[in-house]
Amino acid sequence: RCVILRGAGKCFSAGHDLADIAEGEAVPSRGWHSETLRLMERLPKPVIAAVHGHCYTGALEVALAADFIMAAESARFGDTHAKWALTPIWGMSQRLPRRVGIATAKRLMFTAEMIGAGEAFRIGLAEMVVPDAEFDSAILKLAQQITANSAFSHAANKRLLEATDARDMDSGLQWEVLNNEGVGPDMQARIGAFTGKSPKAKK
Repeated sequence: RCVILRGAGKCFSAGHDLADIAEGEAVPSRGWHSETLRLMERLPKPVIAAVHGHCYTGALEVALAADFIMAAESARFGDTHAKWALTPIWGMSQRLPRRVGIATAKRLMFTAEMIGAGEAFRIGLAEMVVPDAEFDSAILKLAQQITANSAFSHAANKRLLEATDARDMDSGLQWEVLNNEGVGPDMQARIGAFTGKSPKAKK
């Protein structure tokens, strides 16, 4: 019903292993990492990146493929491709500017600056910031809020948002009407539970 991406230990992830990159890491295909993150991005359920500690470069690309980022106060974000004379192939150039705007994305990519959770929230990279001591309980509360709602609606809304993200308002509104997925199989039960009335049987 809901996917939470977390790092075990002291941080979300410090990023790709530089030694592996320097030695020429073997991958199944040139676009393997990018394609894998695209599959995750298209999962028909909410995907939340819960970030504490370091979240650098490749790890940030993974987090950006989630629907949004929930950050602990200890979280630090950065793109260090330029520091190591690298260019992104996991999606940084596409997802970061969509999240924070083109100018801010350029600043972060050009400077390789590390920013804290507060700054990440200010620029729109992180959707919320939570004290580290409350992080686990906040993640659980968020997951419960999400899963209390219809899985049908989550999947349909993700597809709708994905399909209309780059459209102008008029074509987006038209898409919403013409490609509407209707009501979910749990609609009657949910409304009945709220109103106290049993769903009427179809004749």
